[in-house]
Amino acid sequence: MKKGGEKMEYIPIQCKSAIRKVRGGMPYQHDVNIYRGCEHGCLYCYALYSHDYLDDEKFYDHIYYKENIVEILEKEISKPSWQKNIINFGSVSDSYQPCEKELGLMREVLKLMIRYQNPVNISTKSTLILRDIDLLAELSKVAAVNLTCTVTCADESIQQVIEPRAATSLERMKVLQILKQKTNASVGILMMPIIPYITDSYENIEAIYKLAQQIDLDYIVPGTLYLRGKTKPYFLNSIRQYDENLYWKLKHLYPKGSCLKEYKKEFYQSLNQIRKKYDLENKVLKDTHKDE
Repeated sequence: MKKGGEKMEYIPIQCKSAIRKVRGGMPYQHDVNIYRGCEHGCLYCYALYSHDYLDDEKFYDHIYYKENIVEILEKEISKPSWQKNIINFGSVSDSYQPCEKELGLMREVLKLMIRYQNPVNISTKSTLILRDIDLLAELSKVAAVNLTCTVTCADESIQQVIEPRAATSLERMKVLQILKQKTNASVGILMMPIIPYITDSYENIEAIYKLAQQIDLDYIVPGTLYLRGKTKPYFLNSIRQYDENLYWKLKHLYPKGSCLKEYKKEFYQSLNQIRKKYDLENKVLKDTHKDE
């Protein structure tokens, strides 16, 4: 969480490459991060480790932006060897975090994607994506487009604790509704991470599924919280400030990076009841191209 008196800094950097290869278990194989660091301040962010490469501890407050990202990205996707693979945006840092409003790098990237008719997957927790709805609509006419928002909590008071500087859950649902109506994209929810004892109740999860069905979303992809590396102490210490009893329950539940198997088994039994009830067909965009 942002501490009083800390100053947000935007720091330009140059990148030598734009596209990063992603390994295992994802519906896409290639990833682009325009920014390093993220202003949203989510307590559970798995990407805190990524600032280690910059020798900087202030992941939430020192945002590095790749000034030459558009130029380098075009060099890479214009090569004859490039197979128009899905490019994912937003895995490590949100492409629509507040600094994007001023810098506009993602908007230029989208123009590039249209020019090369390249499929994309974009994940965000920001309403700023609606600024680019004209480009997203245009791109979705010439290439496959998958758009998602992370939504894990129907209770706004809790959501503001775990995601203090992101758009509210209701705002994100409205964003998804507009994207579904105004583009040809596949549009859905990343219900990740579901946090034990905080966002894992049957009532909370069903409320999200019900609203997703009402606004005709294509899918929900759920997943429980993992706590690895620097994320674990940061998350647990933040929770301890919020609720001491909850801290000890979570500490016991996470002796390692994943929660105890007994909890996970019981949780997914409950979750599957909801999934069957609402039957949101999984239409998440998957990469069918393979590298040579």
